[in-house]
Amino acid sequence: MSSQLRFQVVGEAFKKHPVEVKTPAERPSEFFAKYVFNRAKMKSFLPPEVYDKMVDVIDNGATLDLATADVVAASMKRWAMHLGATHITHWFQPLTEGTAEKHDGFVEHDGKGGMIEEFTGKQLVQQEPDASSFPSGGIRSTFEARGYSAWDPSSPVFVMGDTLMIPTVFIAYTGEALDFKAPLKKALHAVNKAATDVCHYFYPDVKKVVSNLGWEQEYFLVDEGLYAARPDLLMTGRTLMGHDSAKNQQMDDHYFGSIPERVAAFMKDLEIQALSLGIPCKTRHNEVAPNQFELAPIFEETNLAVDHNMLLMSLMKKVARKHGFRVLLHEKPFAGVNGSGKHNNWSLSTDTGVLLHAPGKTPVDNLRFITFIVETLMAVWRHNGLLKASIVSATNAHRLGANEAPPAIISSFLGKQLTEALEHLEQDSPIEEALGDKHALSLGIPQIPELLIDNTDRNRTSPFAFTGNRFEFRAVGSEANCASAMIALNAAVAEALIDFKQRVDERIAKGEETMKAVLAVVREDIKACKPIHFEGNGYSDEWKEEAARRGLDVEASVPLVIDRYLDKDSVEMFAKTNVFTRSELKARNEIKWETYTKKIQIEARIFGDLCMNHIIPVATRYQSVLLENVHRMREVFPADTSSQLSENNLSLIKEIAEHTNFITARTSDLIEARRVANRLHDEREKAIAYHDTVAPLIEQIRYHVDKLELIVDDELWPLPKYREILFIR
Repeated sequence: MSSQLRFQVVGEAFKKHPVEVKTPAERPSEFFAKYVFNRAKMKSFLPPEVYDKMVDVIDNGATLDLATADVVAASMKRWAMHLGATHITHWFQPLTEGTAEKHDGFVEHDGKGGMIEEFTGKQLVQQEPDASSFPSGGIRSTFEARGYSAWDPSSPVFVMGDTLMIPTVFIAYTGEALDFKAPLKKALHAVNKAATDVCHYFYPDVKKVVSNLGWEQEYFLVDEGLYAARPDLLMTGRTLMGHDSAKNQQMDDHYFGSIPERVAAFMKDLEIQALSLGIPCKTRHNEVAPNQFELAPIFEETNLAVDHNMLLMSLMKKVARKHGFRVLLHEKPFAGVNGSGKHNNWSLSTDTGVLLHAPGKTPVDNLRFITFIVETLMAVWRHNGLLKASIVSATNAHRLGANEAPPAIISSFLGKQLTEALEHLEQDSPIEEALGDKHALSLGIPQIPELLIDNTDRNRTSPFAFTGNRFEFRAVGSEANCASAMIALNAAVAEALIDFKQRVDERIAKGEETMKAVLAVVREDIKACKPIHFEGNGYSDEWKEEAARRGLDVEASVPLVIDRYLDKDSVEMFAKTNVFTRSELKARNEIKWETYTKKIQIEARIFGDLCMNHIIPVATRYQSVLLENVHRMREVFPADTSSQLSENNLSLIKEIAEHTNFITARTSDLIEARRVANRLHDEREKAIAYHDTVAPLIEQIRYHVDKLELIVDDELWPLPKYREILFIR
């Protein structure tokens, strides 16, 4: 795209989308959750006895009877209609990694030829969306359409536009989960039960343990006009071709830099709408790559946090278009600059206010802290391959291990202090001194106060790092549903805690004192989970070799990593925690393999079209211009003068020919590789074929396309270049 046209596109964006944003006069605390039927709204709109029942349902898992549901539905309708709602929808998370909704109006016949607004408890609690067209991995056939969505009262309903949105689970007629929420809630129930049982060794008054999640959403913004001029961005979410910009992120000047005015206006608008929907947005900043940014909320209960992240990703896309942008959530939309992740900060806390992954002030507190740290490590050690499988995808594979994100090997960084504490404990030494509070660091600079230094440093190469009072699962992809990682992690930790308690109870039954029994089993597990503990550089080749020696999963092929869901240990763990049956796991793997294949298939088709219908014609046209130039120079200039000039052009002509010949030949190979792979009927084998034969050809051909971009006249090049896309003005 020519520079003139590029600035015309951006100029139009400025005209259509001025940066001024109308903001509410209230403070965020005053309009927070304005459109959410939360506890405060329930208390205002529900009769006291119904409100008490709903609290029992939400907090304790009590059964919701239909009579109570009718009262709740009537109150919700009154509240929602006051906000302009005319429709309801069951909002769920099918295995497409997006969300789904079917809207029904608040209307029924009144029996007198007219209509009335109606919303019953039955409509609130259950709907029957068609299940045949959602991915099911063979659980449902096309002729078996029945599926159910069922209200999740622990995630409050909310109003968006004219619709009352009801968060729900989605299950098949035969009972299998067809979504992310149902197994997530099962995993959270399992870790609650297992962690509460272990807590009773230390705090008998604990009644409940909650899994907490704080996600950090990274994303790119690009001008809408430039986005529309890139078929690859439009269809796949990433640029399949494009040479590095001369300046990208090498100056490190974008990270935490001043936020561009248009972007700040978008962020402000997004935050207002997100806060109104109860999403507790807190942090915003420029990320490492040009046009890359981050938004992070205050941590929440994991189920609610997942819902809020899915809602936010949908909201981002809508708000971005209002400001003349398109938001890119693909993990690697641009080559040569950092991709986007979604760090999942995870921890456990009790109903009595104890953060289980934070040290305390007494020996019992510290033993509790060490216990939950070590059992988390045991879960990660036993199921490191499964945890990797929970975050791999065709898109995230471009980011993992690219010296910008954690490697495709799961390990855990603990930091110097906690590492020493575990070593002391393993050697039967006191640990209290190693678990001290934050210490002060004096900088020796006037006017600058002492800094409180955390007990752990950070290691950005670690996929699962301890960061002071939580673990940060850094390998999750930016467009992923957090639930996938949280299901695997919480279920694995639940299994580790169940096993831990069983071994402690066996010692107690033999007459051993409780704290001594706990300490003995903790020491056993400190030794057992040592292979998962790694403090060094996860990007190094030495670590890959060392990880393999330790028995960690070092497989990098996405289709093969997905196999880990059907490993014997995985199947047994999910069965023990009542999260998945083997048939559900098998079905989900079919979906994962099929999704992987389809994403690479779409990329290959778009890429081939761009090569043959955009790049090759432009390159040969420019080649013809150069040839014509050679002929004219030889006619006008003497032989000795034209010789060198002609030679330079002839060299370019030859280089273009080499690149176009390679592109043409390999694009034919790409088409044939797709045909061969498509003949395979087994989804796993097809995904492997796409990984091994189709995806590598795209990368090989891209190299030559990107070389042509540097040669062909800028005015002729058909696609906006990185230097045009990556710098918002």
